[in-house]
Amino acid sequence: MTGTVAELVGRALAELGAGHVFGVVGSGNLHLTNALIAAGVPFTAARHENGAATMADAWARTSGRVAVVTTHQGCGLTNATTGIGEAAKSRTPLIVLTADTQAAAVHSNFRIDQDALARSVGAVAERVHSPASAVADVVRAFRRARNDRRTVVLSVPLDVQAAPAPASVVVPVLPPAPRVRPDDDAVARLAAVLAAARRPVFVAGRGARAARAELAALAERTGALLATSAVAKGLFSGEDFDLGISGGFSSPLTARLIGEADLVVGWGCALNMWTTRHGRLIDPAAAVVQVDLEESALGAHRPVDRPLELGVVGDCALTAQDVLAALGPAAAPRDGAPPQDGASPENSAEAGDRAEGGAPREGAAPASSWRTPELAARIAREGSWRDVPFEDLSTAERIDPRVLSRELDAVLPAERVVAVDSGNFMGYPSQYLSVPDEHGFCFTQAFQSVGLGLATAVGAALAQPHRLPVLGTGDGGFLMGIAELETAVRLGLPLVCVVYDDAAYGAEVHHFAGREDGDVPLDTVVFPDVDIAAIGRGFGADGVVVRTVEDLAAVRAWTEGPRDRPLVVDAKIASDGGAWWLAEAFRGH
Repeated sequence: MTGTVAELVGRALAELGAGHVFGVVGSGNLHLTNALIAAGVPFTAARHENGAATMADAWARTSGRVAVVTTHQGCGLTNATTGIGEAAKSRTPLIVLTADTQAAAVHSNFRIDQDALARSVGAVAERVHSPASAVADVVRAFRRARNDRRTVVLSVPLDVQAAPAPASVVVPVLPPAPRVRPDDDAVARLAAVLAAARRPVFVAGRGARAARAELAALAERTGALLATSAVAKGLFSGEDFDLGISGGFSSPLTARLIGEADLVVGWGCALNMWTTRHGRLIDPAAAVVQVDLEESALGAHRPVDRPLELGVVGDCALTAQDVLAALGPAAAPRDGAPPQDGASPENSAEAGDRAEGGAPREGAAPASSWRTPELAARIAREGSWRDVPFEDLSTAERIDPRVLSRELDAVLPAERVVAVDSGNFMGYPSQYLSVPDEHGFCFTQAFQSVGLGLATAVGAALAQPHRLPVLGTGDGGFLMGIAELETAVRLGLPLVCVVYDDAAYGAEVHHFAGREDGDVPLDTVVFPDVDIAAIGRGFGADGVVVRTVEDLAAVRAWTEGPRDRPLVVDAKIASDGGAWWLAEAFRGH
């Protein structure tokens, strides 16, 4: 190997499997970026480091591969910190390849404690220490990102970058990330708990996004209904007993059915306050089980230490496979029908199908009785917010956001990838816009930062180029991150930017308006109306203002055209009085 350490680092990351690099290039990371490009890693130039970090985060989530974001030392890294914090809190496998000042440059204006900064937002701090250790340092960082699903900040000091690389060095081939199989006792206990349950519900989270087939098979065997956390939306699309999102975004029927469950199994899901409506969505009498790769996640938000409760350490797909094998093939229902609601396992025929210790005997029928054709029909008829009746708040000047979202779902092609910013509007695109599978939804909300949506949509679009990218954002968030609209235009992305425009930071307006402790001035969070469509056209995108359903004809016409540039839809929305998910989010604050 000849050349510099910077060239070696770029080649090593490429050979280890880095899939795409995003960044804003300065003098400190120029050579690192060029080395990645020379090694064959595609590069996308962003307009702001925070946009670059968010694009990389979204690309990694949506592609399932490790992405790289590259920054200049000091200020370049601090600009990217919010995006890095979102990725770190979401356990996104991501390498932040950043320059750093030389150890001797103690008075450099770029000098900050980059390792401490990384750790402060939940990322892992690593660095390339010397030419001799460069490959080992990169391998350690990449292995941590990929295998442990962590965001790693890899600092490369300028003097180390410029140093000659070792004459002969080999980048090792990493074996696939190991998969954790649950122990036999945990499998037997979970099988017994499922066999005893009459109304089980599976809630799959980020950690279960690769386990659809296994979880669907186990749910069918045990009679469980299927739901997801918001980040895993689309995982069970097409399944007859898919309830959609559990939590603040749940439709009334979904919330009712989850609340009636006597067993809730979280698969790769934290079961945090968002997914459980601060715990109120789950019946206090219901048993809870968690399956996760990390023991520290078990019971972190809701204890799993009561009888018939447990935490299982294991890969979701492998755990579901093993439990299904332990249950054995399903027996035909006795008398041609499942047990009736209200019959306890002790008094039902299934009680005789238990082996000693509570494990089900081979061929035992599931105890669950609520996977019926009637319920499947009801879920299809009432399970989505699109099917829930509401009073249309539209006027001649402003469109009801529910009407807007419902109509857009019908107008836009079904093969799509939806990205969502943060704000009062966020439940509308999350619930009304359908997606084909778990790769069709990108929800960067672990940090709940407003303004990440546009960059999220760009990253997701590049990861799923065969799908129409759709962004749901508020006017505040869109204007915060609008620099990346130029990136989308430059790339020629057919990105539909749906701006739910209420001329305010709506979450704050609705949260503080009409408080019992007195009126709060809201002048600081309300703004003049802005022609966001015109701003979009100024960036080179197409733009349309939508005030009525009839105005959506322009959106339909765009979908039928060449789609060679983004479309900014400035939707002037009517006030919803504070969305239902907003009330859930602020509850307890």
